[in-house]
Amino acid sequence: MQLQLTNQPINLDNPLEDESSTKQTELPFTFQDLKAAIPPECFIPSTGRSLAYFFWDMFVVAALYVAAYTIDAWWFYPIFWASAGTMFWALFVVGHDCGHGSFSKLKWLNNLIGHISHTLILVPYHGWRISHRTHHQNTGNIDTDESWYPVTESKYRSMTWLEKFLRFESILFLYPLYLFGRSPDREHGSHFSPNSPLFRPSEKGDIITSTTLWVLMVGFLGYIGFTFGFVFLLKFYIVPYVIFVMWLDLVTYLHHTEADIPWYRGKDWYFLKGALSTIDRSYGFIDDIHHNIGTHVAHHIFIGMPHYHLKTATTALKPVLGSYYRESKVPIWRAFLDSYASCHFVSDTGSNIYQKSKKELSNP
Repeated sequence: MQLQLTNQPINLDNPLEDESSTKQTELPFTFQDLKAAIPPECFIPSTGRSLAYFFWDMFVVAALYVAAYTIDAWWFYPIFWASAGTMFWALFVVGHDCGHGSFSKLKWLNNLIGHISHTLILVPYHGWRISHRTHHQNTGNIDTDESWYPVTESKYRSMTWLEKFLRFESILFLYPLYLFGRSPDREHGSHFSPNSPLFRPSEKGDIITSTTLWVLMVGFLGYIGFTFGFVFLLKFYIVPYVIFVMWLDLVTYLHHTEADIPWYRGKDWYFLKGALSTIDRSYGFIDDIHHNIGTHVAHHIFIGMPHYHLKTATTALKPVLGSYYRESKVPIWRAFLDSYASCHFVSDTGSNIYQKSKKELSNP
């Protein structure tokens, strides 16, 4: 299956396949150079190992719920909320592997586990999977990227106070809104509608399936709230869900938002060049819990690589990538505050450009 995006086709069935037509003259290495540096076993998913991560996450979530229901003390709920919300985020990452086909070689199993792990946390699996595919195929392209791309200076100037509040002040709570309406400067499209411009006509069945399961989950939560009361629903689902959303927005924002990450336009962009417009970060002891999703450079180059091989691949890639490899050792809280303060827009013209602060707005 081939999909033409911008100026380069990406083989979705084999994301490791190099494209001979890809322009790579600006880089001192090719896609095949990078692939050859990595142990071959890193590209092969283990169904058993992937399932082990999934079942472990589900077990931890279940254990947390049993503990919270048994203890039923307000001093314990903050511990439960933080832990359950973090484990919801871990489940999302499992579904993320399913969406990339890196969970297993079995498409039906990827879809099954993806739907379970995502529907439980109110994510429409296929809707997200497809828009996320668009993000990976267009990473670093100001005009066609799907996730956390910068707005232009002219767009920033024209945004209403509400648009700016949502885009820049509500960063950690945006994901549910994004599912219904996408981001600035993109055609409006819902992740729940089979007629959304996000999707091909051939994908309508997938979208209907995921949306139906999402609606059933919302209905189940409504039943829980009606039967046991809103406070019960708040304690056991809404608060952990909000914490999950904060994790998702924080991590994905920091994947691609940094003052020294370049953005490209038009023919100056191509897949490998754009894939390097991300940065690796460590979240401390959370790294193993959320399946090393902060190890992001290797993931963007080789989107079909299982999460449990990313560290090994990164070690192998560093000598080849050299200065093109980006890693931040700044504490996460500081990195977030720095990006929050300095990354608001990019220039209306040019390529290989960087985000600027609103303090750097030129005179109109």
